[in-house]
Amino acid sequence: MTKGENGEGVTAGKVFLVGAGPGDPGLITVRGKQLIDSADAVVYDALANSALLPPGAKTTGRPELYYVGKRGGAKDSVTQEEINELLVKLAREGKRVVRLKGGDPFVFGRGSEEAQAMNDASVPFEVVPGITAGIAAPAYAGIPVTHRTLATSVTFVTGSEDPTKPSTQTNWTALAKAGGTLVLYMGVKTLASIADTLIKGGMPSDIPAAAIQWGTHPKQRTVVATLETLAARAAEQDITAPVITVIGWSVVLREELNWFERRPLFGKRIVVTRATQQAPALSEKLGELGADVIEMPATQIVRLELEPLRAAISRLSLYDWLIFTSQNAISIFWEQLLGGGRDARALAGLKVAAVGPATAGALLEHGITVDVIPNRFVAEGLLDTMRARDDVAGNKVLYVTAEGARDVLPKGLREMNAEVTVIEAYRSIVDGEGAEKLARAIEAGKVDLVTFTSASAVRGYVDAVGEELAMRVPAASIGGRTSEALREAGIEVKVEAKESTLDGLASSVSSAF
Repeated sequence: MTKGENGEGVTAGKVFLVGAGPGDPGLITVRGKQLIDSADAVVYDALANSALLPPGAKTTGRPELYYVGKRGGAKDSVTQEEINELLVKLAREGKRVVRLKGGDPFVFGRGSEEAQAMNDASVPFEVVPGITAGIAAPAYAGIPVTHRTLATSVTFVTGSEDPTKPSTQTNWTALAKAGGTLVLYMGVKTLASIADTLIKGGMPSDIPAAAIQWGTHPKQRTVVATLETLAARAAEQDITAPVITVIGWSVVLREELNWFERRPLFGKRIVVTRATQQAPALSEKLGELGADVIEMPATQIVRLELEPLRAAISRLSLYDWLIFTSQNAISIFWEQLLGGGRDARALAGLKVAAVGPATAGALLEHGITVDVIPNRFVAEGLLDTMRARDDVAGNKVLYVTAEGARDVLPKGLREMNAEVTVIEAYRSIVDGEGAEKLARAIEAGKVDLVTFTSASAVRGYVDAVGEELAMRVPAASIGGRTSEALREAGIEVKVEAKESTLDGLASSVSSAF
């Protein structure tokens, strides 16, 4: 217990009932994301996207994670009473607890019951609203729930009421005559009987209706029919929970407004093998194009003994050139620069070269504009550009790179009579996190493409899933050297980026499909 401003005893812990949104992790609120990142414990539902959980939490235990999904009445489901007890227990231990709930906590989410339990237990709580599936799923399916000329009202109703209640609280006959749009949550199993009741109550049997499965997810599927035929069509298409059903004339606008499912990579499952620290940059680009992205980092960045780098940084004034060919090298260099009590001013008087725009962009984030960037974003391209200059021969070059990197650049610079100091700052090691899950997906034929941004990632991927499975799925390569490594491994190169950048790779993948 701690003392509040008024001197009263208050519990140090607190529970935050946070709406996770309907599935797309980009739909979490800013407040919700801040709370997740600062939580001591996260208690999350089956419908809360696990991508919202802090990176590394499952392996480090920070924050503590508690899965309390209650899907489909499974025998091992956690009861609501057990969830309430867990929240109270964690808060009384002094923890900041995020109760992460799919959609909005107070819209058919039992969040109000959990808030009542916290109140009864004198546990402080806060409610953070989320985007509810009844609005988001139709929007992602191109169906507005209201429209100036087609629907001036919308009604949200559950198709699955509390089975312990003696009678229904829903007046379906009144809803049949209410007009506007009707949005059903959790009603896929009862859809046929609900439709029959609505038609008997006076709703037109031919009014447009749609069932949206996994709304806002990359695996979203939408079936459009009439009120009378929707249940049968949904069954034919094997549409199962979670489903949002929309009944109303605004459904006719889907043909015009269906933006989400028309994206070029929609329905394609694509693997990103970049290192854990770098994967999101490519994943986000592919996700924006509609891909269902699986991150399986084939490599992990491990820092080497950094005393040589620190020594070189302490003598930066002795060098004329500073060259980087990776963002990892820049990140480690900058850590050591700042750790030594220095900043960007230490690079004054140095010329800086970068192998490509991504590397140059990483330098720009630190306030450094590069002097040299080649037209071809590979070591050979950088050499060609350097050869055209008259300030390389006889000059001293500091080159920060990875262990085992090709010696093309330092060898070429020395042939130009430059004095080159090579500092190996890190190595790429096989990661393979998620390899077992990915292997199962490949075996089931559920992977369309695997992307690679380095030759080391190719080796890590093959080691992680095995040679036979690795050869089953075609690849997308960021450039020539990576493509060579793929062909050497027996993997089909379906796509090679026209420009060796993440944007170039994402664009080429999109064009390929």
